Amino acid sequence: MSVPSSVRTVIVGAGFAGIAAGIALKRAGDDDFVILERADSAGGTWRDNRYPGVACDVPAHLYALESHPWPEWSRTFAPGGEIRTYLDHVIDDAGLRAHIRFSHELTDARWDGDGWAITVSAPEEIRSEHLVIACGRLTEPRVPQLPGVETFDGPVFHSARWPDGFDVAGKRIAVVGTGASAIQLAPALAGLGAAVTVFQRTPAWIMPRGDREHTHAELTAWRGTAGALTDTRAELYAEGEARFASRSGDTAAAEAASRSALAHLHAYVADPHLRAALTPDYAFGCKRVLLSDEFYPAIAAGIVRLEPSALAAVDDGELVAASGSRHSADAVVLATGFRATRQPYASRITGEHGSTLDEHWSGGFTAVASTLVHGFPNLFVLGGPNATLGHNSAVLLLEAQAALMAELVSRDGAPIRVSAAAENEAVREVDALAAGTPWLTGGCRNWYVDERSGRLTLIWPSTVSAFRERLDRVRTAFSAVPAQSGTSPA
Repeated sequence: MSVPSSVRTVIVGAGFAGIAAGIALKRAGDDDFVILERADSAGGTWRDNRYPGVACDVPAHLYALESHPWPEWSRTFAPGGEIRTYLDHVIDDAGLRAHIRFSHELTDARWDGDGWAITVSAPEEIRSEHLVIACGRLTEPRVPQLPGVETFDGPVFHSARWPDGFDVAGKRIAVVGTGASAIQLAPALAGLGAAVTVFQRTPAWIMPRGDREHTHAELTAWRGTAGALTDTRAELYAEGEARFASRSGDTAAAEAASRSALAHLHAYVADPHLRAALTPDYAFGCKRVLLSDEFYPAIAAGIVRLEPSALAAVDDGELVAASGSRHSADAVVLATGFRATRQPYASRITGEHGSTLDEHWSGGFTAVASTLVHGFPNLFVLGGPNATLGHNSAVLLLEAQAALMAELVSRDGAPIRVSAAAENEAVREVDALAAGTPWLTGGCRNWYVDERSGRLTLIWPSTVSAFRERLDRVRTAFSAVPAQSGTSPA
């Protein structure tokens, strides 16, 4: 299906953010938009990540869109395949499929004074008044440079690029990393008959997951009892907001959480050397806190072998750890995260002063209310600067941003702009909230901090309610200025 030559709004990405944006526009009575998706199906990171054991680490009922609650989740934490199914359901239920153009990748977007001139890979050109970036953060795998990797005979691939039909049974598989993907992947591979070695650069704080199947009674209630889904979601939301204290450095809350994590470790791992190797030496919350019921038991049972140092090189086909130990393997899976602070779309978007978004963000992500960027009129970034969370569901932030976008798009008049002063003030506000938190002072490296500036640019350093309040201030600021002026002091 071709794209129209002119459309009021272009949304880039058909994952959670793009779907939320389309729903928000439709709710505002606006059908004049298209969603460009570079792949041949929807789902974003849940389309890309298909490794064994992939699942969400946010409770399923809170990871769903508030506009489309879902009573059919089979477990407390949804497997990746269920999330893909859910998103396809939402697309059809919300009437978005006719708006999506699959296999259409944005290659260039330029503000020319009257709107956005957009080129897509089809190749086709589109003019639009508004441009919504809903590309997500976890799209470009971070692949380490391994000396000698060319001497390895087997496949080497990132966990987000899992090969179709790859049979792991009987194979020796090296998993590089101990982040959120690795601790799901390693036990799952062992369960499929693989001999697994995990290369751990840094141990993680791991809390018990408490995952289980939903009961028939629960499913029946969610399907048929008025308010049951709303009540469940509200309960999970409150629990998430309460977790902010332990993640952000509250002394008592962090100590209680770290004790729980260590008790979880000690309950399964009796060997003192393994315990020591798996115990973090940095503040609780500094890195993403992980959830698993399987990782420690798999290590303790020996079905997953721990190499307590990073993979440093490949020598004559053997894997060489930083410790000097050598390991043989048939395949290497890089569970090494993503290039979250440098987004590929940013170099393709040129604003009104001739600079790209990548150049504007050369010192790290900046935006007003995580959404609006100085010098880029009528541009809305969802899930970008300081718009993820370490304690609650980031889907909550995406829906809040999408609602703000739809309200501002509905304004008639001059283009929506924010001043340099407003963006600088937004940066100062985030920096003040982040100061003294474990993300900056906890003694670890994490993907929330921009490596160029040392600023906290990915995670929102406060609660969901505070994020919504910040967006409300932008609403108020724009409502106070004439639509003809377009620029907000927000």
